[in-house]
Amino acid sequence: MGVELGPVCFRRSAETGADVRARARQGGEHVPRRPASAAHTSFGEVFAAIAGNVEQVVRGKPEVVELVLLCLVAEGHVLIEDVPGVGKTSLAKALATSIDCRWGRIQFTPDLLPADVVGGTVWNRATGGFDFRPGAVFANLVLADEINRASPKTQSALLEAMEERQVTVDATTYPLEEPFMVLATQNPVEHEGTYPLPQSQLDRFLMRVTVGYPRRDSEIRILGGHGGVDALDDLEPVATAKDVMEMAAAARAVHVAPSLQGYLVDLAETSRRHPALALGMSPRATLALQRVARARAAASGRSYVVPDDVKALAPSVVAHRLSLTAEAQMQRVATVDVVDDVLRHVPVPSARPDR
Repeated sequence: MGVELGPVCFRRSAETGADVRARARQGGEHVPRRPASAAHTSFGEVFAAIAGNVEQVVRGKPEVVELVLLCLVAEGHVLIEDVPGVGKTSLAKALATSIDCRWGRIQFTPDLLPADVVGGTVWNRATGGFDFRPGAVFANLVLADEINRASPKTQSALLEAMEERQVTVDATTYPLEEPFMVLATQNPVEHEGTYPLPQSQLDRFLMRVTVGYPRRDSEIRILGGHGGVDALDDLEPVATAKDVMEMAAAARAVHVAPSLQGYLVDLAETSRRHPALALGMSPRATLALQRVARARAAASGRSYVVPDDVKALAPSVVAHRLSLTAEAQMQRVATVDVVDDVLRHVPVPSARPDR
């Protein structure tokens, strides 16, 4: 039985592609638009509508689009890591454009300051006091483009916002509007001019995904579809911020059987004893895996989590949170391979989940 949302109505926007392009030129912050015409009443239908809209821009990567959407529904943040030119920024912008909400973009550069991210206080001569000017992080969806090109000090400006959904400036705390999601892109750390994200920052990301190169047929379609017109120009919203919040609430209600929770704990304990790891799964990692497994179950039309949900998502949720031993690093062991090894050695619960 599917996870039902409340009544969701969509009306077609009167804006044209030219209107969208004109608004995009005004600056980094994008004001909400009305979503395109559709009639979706269930979690799965809304999820599929957003995924289909994003796939108009990101061709041949349905599994990557699904992971990013699951992260959104699970109320987490996603780090999209890959080499330049494979569509990381396009994926983030397509998702932001598909949802009728406020979104902002931060282009991370070595000279970017923390105040450029979270905002700061400015003297107002008219009132004789200081006014708070919010930064680009005050949006529902925030695209942090090439996050590892900024200094560690600027990177850390996002820590409070990502974890606590608030920003503190000059001893004053400002809450962020829900839903709130950071979609960060980064190039591999081997590229020139990059700063590796510290472990504390990586742990704030619910998932880390890679886009990868497209298949041959997909790349041919990309070449045929880019005749001087950007697919993002004519993309319209198909859901609202309220829809996302309702989906997140529905995902939180998905049942996780005690045997599945025991399976999650067994995975964590096995990772902590793995010879290749200096740091295994933390309780936060276990909670994160449960959250996104619930979202996957809801998107599949189930009101309960199954072991396949956990196994499918573990590499993207867990791998970036692990720390290898010095010996494993010298042997160039990948954390994703360690996650696969842990999954192979932990027995899957045989009992059917309590529905």
